[in-house]
Amino acid sequence: MADLSSLKDLGTVSEAAAPVHVRKVDSLGRSYATGKRKDAVARVWLKAGSGKIIVNGKDYTAYFARPVLQMILRQPIVAAARDGQFDIIATVAGGGLSGQAGAVRHGLSKALTYFEPGLRSVLKKGGFLTRDSRVVERKKYGRAKARRSFQFSKR
Repeated sequence: MADLSSLKDLGTVSEAAAPVHVRKVDSLGRSYATGKRKDAVARVWLKAGSGKIIVNGKDYTAYFARPVLQMILRQPIVAAARDGQFDIIATVAGGGLSGQAGAVRHGLSKALTYFEPGLRSVLKKGGFLTRDSRVVERKKYGRAKARRSFQFSKR
């Protein structure tokens, strides 16, 4: 390019195409995803079925006894209007029950997008695909806890 007139010959710059989300399903017709929240990690398998949800070998109502945790776990299915259409099997480890419910929700949302890519916009709008990055702050030396100081006394 010697001068600016040769820019015409280059033509228009092609726009970067939006990423195409394809269906990711294994040979048994299941989609798999990993979800995380705090210290909890959930592995979630999703397949077409009658609507059973099993967490660590138990029914989700037995594993997550509190109704709030059950509601958190079911949020992506309800938002996608796919209630009772999928069988969900999840194994979750680490953290407490609240973190585990959030991890299963995150994994379930990702598995839903792998099974049915058209649901991605609905789940993304609801904030279910974003990993909640908040974790417990570490304890610092010279402090009682992460931020709490020891009691100060002048004398």
